[in-house]
Amino acid sequence: MEEKTFEYLTEKLTQKFGNSFHITGMDHIGGGCISQSFKLTTSHGGLFLKMNHAAADDLFIREAECLEELKLLSGKQLVIPEVILAGKGGHDIPGFIVLEFLKTGYSPRQEENLGTGLAVLHQYHDRQFGFYHDNYCGSTPQKNSWCDNWKDFFINNRLLYILELVDNHRKLGFEEKKIYEALVSKLTDWLPASSKVSLIHGDLWSGNFLYTEEGPALIDPASYYADREMELSMMALFGGFSDKTWKAYDDALPLEDDWKKRLPVYQLYHILNHYLLFGGSYGQQALRIAGNFVR
Repeated sequence: MEEKTFEYLTEKLTQKFGNSFHITGMDHIGGGCISQSFKLTTSHGGLFLKMNHAAADDLFIREAECLEELKLLSGKQLVIPEVILAGKGGHDIPGFIVLEFLKTGYSPRQEENLGTGLAVLHQYHDRQFGFYHDNYCGSTPQKNSWCDNWKDFFINNRLLYILELVDNHRKLGFEEKKIYEALVSKLTDWLPASSKVSLIHGDLWSGNFLYTEEGPALIDPASYYADREMELSMMALFGGFSDKTWKAYDDALPLEDDWKKRLPVYQLYHILNHYLLFGGSYGQQALRIAGNFVR
């Protein structure tokens, strides 16, 4: 870490905790593909620091909002790390977020508690789909303007928006655009006529939850209020959630009989986002899914 950044963070944390605060150690933590992460050993215990020089300057401000909303509404089964401090980047200082440090640990009931905890989270219902501010899924801007109708929200704020970003960055061909246009025209038939407004993590794959000494924890959220199947689609996309977790979820908040039929449509958003971020075969994977729905 650059000395200027270290001094800046120390100053901000001292303002938070008082003059007795000091950092006694700092260890780099691997695993992140977008940001740098560190464990800070301090006079006030362990802290987790994540920072990024290249991302949008409000990336971690928006993440902090997601974590605070999840912590408010998640119930007792899930652990949401407490936000200590979050700041914008600028003037050679990276954007950053400081959280309580969660110690990893596993107990036999954690897989079930993860499923039950997610069901409790999804049972909190609001009036509109969206979120208080636009935020980010990874480093990709995520449009969250409020909407009364799930079909309209998903089509406009998720699918059409990510397709616009992909086209601007990677350029969709004429035939590709025709397939996606045909898909959009059919989505009103595929998506549920009525959807309940549930708070979701928003980017819940196996790398964004962990088992801790306090229970299963959710990290790196991209939260908004959505149809809960949007969450389930991401969970199913890359795997990593045990049968115990899925069963506990279904027991606590039974799934619709035809929920799996809709998953590929919702997964398109995340696959297209991966294509935007990483390129490669994700583009063809998304096109195949879209093509299957317009035949």
